[in-house]
Amino acid sequence: MNILIVKTSSLGDLFHALPTVHLLKTAFDAEVDWVVNAEYAGLAVCFSDVRKVIPFPRKGLLPNLGSFRAELLQETYDLVVDLQGLLKSALICRMAKRGKGAKILGPSFQREGARFFYTAVVGKKDKTRHAVEENLDVLQWLEKPTAPLEFPIEFPDVDFQCLEKKPVVVFAPCSRHEAKNWPWKRFVELGEQLECQIILVGAPDDAEICEKIENKLPEGAAVNLCGKTSLLELGGVLQKADLVVTVDSGPMHMASATGTPCLAIFGPTDPTRVGPYGDQHRVLRTSTVRNYSKQDLDSIRMVETSDVVKTAREMLSNETVGL
Repeated sequence: MNILIVKTSSLGDLFHALPTVHLLKTAFDAEVDWVVNAEYAGLAVCFSDVRKVIPFPRKGLLPNLGSFRAELLQETYDLVVDLQGLLKSALICRMAKRGKGAKILGPSFQREGARFFYTAVVGKKDKTRHAVEENLDVLQWLEKPTAPLEFPIEFPDVDFQCLEKKPVVVFAPCSRHEAKNWPWKRFVELGEQLECQIILVGAPDDAEICEKIENKLPEGAAVNLCGKTSLLELGGVLQKADLVVTVDSGPMHMASATGTPCLAIFGPTDPTRVGPYGDQHRVLRTSTVRNYSKQDLDSIRMVETSDVVKTAREMLSNETVGL
């Protein structure tokens, strides 16, 4: 059986889809192909359940549409599953070559008229659930098991022998939205109070913030890898760390999927929907502000450094972290 998954973005959302893809592959003993935005194609190669990654040329679509369609038509699919829920992803599903009776299933959170291109919309819209659990609706609709949840990934190994201190704690201080960023000076305060080796990670656009943190910490306390790793290399770093202290960001979801404990600092976004998934993680979020919005620049600043230090020490003292 051949199954096509259409989940083009974003970074965190790709990891949210992994348990569903794994369960589909297992339930049908299937071969799985995955359409993903071209910038994430190299990352998706590390998804162990995927036979073939089909890059979607989001940038420069018109000149590359023909070659994309040709690649999409190389296989005949017995089931097509849209886990993106947008008009674009629904059209990709319809473009795919399908066998007789093959269904196109769309998610409960579909919008932009995508539902008119599906055989069925699976599940009822329920935004009180975590995004990982939303994706599982397709298994329930197909009457297949929805457990156990696994995140099959194979990131390249990295060598931490060059680091002099243990434990190794990764700081991921930046997201794409200012309201989700804990003040960088708080990360400096945190680093000064933790006896650990710090690794700073982030995208090239985050370099200025990470350099500020590195320069304010004692010499040698932090290794700054911000903007210096590929997504695959970043995954390798995160999976070898003892703890990741992070804001609501792509690295948070990557670390969560590898099983590395995450201490996530949240502001306006809802951790019950997009927080790190699993019992080994902790989320700190102020309870003072009740009416959160993406324009709320104050809520994350109410998370005190002392609370983060205390929680990080508790997590690092847990023998499951490897100390």
